[in-house]
Amino acid sequence: MDALYRKVEEALDTIRPYLEADGGNVEIVEITSDQTLHIELKGACKTCNMSHMTMKSGIEETIKRAVPEIKNIISVN
Repeated sequence: MDALYRKVEEALDTIRPYLEADGGNVEIVEITSDQTLHIELKGACKTCNMSHMTMKSGIEETIKRAVPEIKNIISVN
């Protein structure tokens, strides 16, 4: 596991308890060579009508603050 992947996982670990409390989760699909992170929302997060807000204000903000090397974040859902 490379350092960038590990840093993203650590950032996601800080918000996972909140996602899991609502029956959801998030998983890294890939990090491309142009520093684009592809993630997949899991469980309840996949179908929740607030998932867009979770993506923008929760997941993206957390990752960009903790891992500024990531340029884009795309949900594959």
